[in-house]
Amino acid sequence: MAGERVQRRLAAILAADVVGYSRMVELDEAGTVGRMMTLQVDLLQPLINDGGGRVVKLMGDGLLVEYGSAVDAVRSAIAIQAAIGDRNQDLAEAERMVSALASTSAM
Repeated sequence: MAGERVQRRLAAILAADVVGYSRMVELDEAGTVGRMMTLQVDLLQPLINDGGGRVVKLMGDGLLVEYGSAVDAVRSAIAIQAAIGDRNQDLAEAERMVSALASTSAM
């Protein structure tokens, strides 16, 4: 064990969560879950892939994504926020998914 070499790599983690998701589910569970799934498939996954990210975990209204660089994670976060903002313009306020994003780098 003492002779084993630890391999390290830089990773940037993006964490996203939908603001007010619990409230939205209380009002319309089936509709909210359906909109969230559509958002993940149609918008989030393509943007994550384009940005070089890899989804590590999906958790209802949240997700963790790994990137090889902090720059890629931040660019992806900006693209996600902009795309969600554009998408929300055509929706009633009660149906809008607003994301809270955080990014961190670790080694």
